[in-house]
Amino acid sequence: MPEKKVLIVDYDRNSLDSLVALLKPYEFKIITATDGQTAYELFQKEHPNCVILEAMLPKLHGFDLCQRIYEESKGETPVIIVTGLYKGPQYRQEALRSFGAKAYFEKPFDRQKLVSTVLDLIQEELDIREELPSPEKVTVFLDELFEKLRDQESKK
Repeated sequence: MPEKKVLIVDYDRNSLDSLVALLKPYEFKIITATDGQTAYELFQKEHPNCVILEAMLPKLHGFDLCQRIYEESKGETPVIIVTGLYKGPQYRQEALRSFGAKAYFEKPFDRQKLVSTVLDLIQEELDIREELPSPEKVTVFLDELFEKLRDQESKK
């Protein structure tokens, strides 16, 4: 199984270190950034299985980063927003509906719930990729199906 990567982004070094320590026992390759632009570049280079980010980020806002990741990965890379600044249901709904976040946590957050969410999202993402047939298999299947349909039509 390929190594699972998690990109963690937070402007606050203590929060960043805390999130890294929280996920370290799960043997992910953890990539970190302290601003949105660096995080975006790392996302493009590393193709992480999951991204955890603070909404308020320098250089590229967290909501904008979330939306870019959602659009570029076509929703395949889950983004979890963990914020101490944007509190309330209006921000949660906006992040989940408009920017493509898969989960939204306000600081202080339930550490075990965050870990469970990360594990669930990474497993879900890996399951989807493992279940999808290769393009070649799909092409062969469709060719065979069309051939059977042509045979049936010619017998009529």
